[in-house]
Amino acid sequence: MFHSDGAFSGFAVDDLDAAHRFYADTLGIRVEVLEGSGFLRLHLASGGSVLVYGKPHHVPATFTVLNFPVSDVEAAVDDLRSRGVETKIYDDADFPTDSRGIMREGGPLIAWFRDPAGNVLAVLNE
Repeated sequence: MFHSDGAFSGFAVDDLDAAHRFYADTLGIRVEVLEGSGFLRLHLASGGSVLVYGKPHHVPATFTVLNFPVSDVEAAVDDLRSRGVETKIYDDADFPTDSRGIMREGGPLIAWFRDPAGNVLAVLNE
């Protein structure tokens, strides 16, 4: 019988080693290497997990694959930028963001950034 217990999401990357370094070292997420599978599991502070897998000829997602709710987007952007993460990834014609990459109109404060594979991630107000 179908049930949603233990459901999780996943996305592809082109380089598992680079993804492991970025998610573990840059973002500080606990990353588990699933031995023999070629997969990584990101253990989120919320208790959820995300499967990250290598994919030949990977094409980055054109949408946000992982959102990080934060109480202070501006502080989160400052922190990310201090870690070498670029947050201004869209032209203002696409999404009107300020010089730090924070969109302030049309919804919650939000800033997007990319992982090494080019997948889009975001920090947004809780």
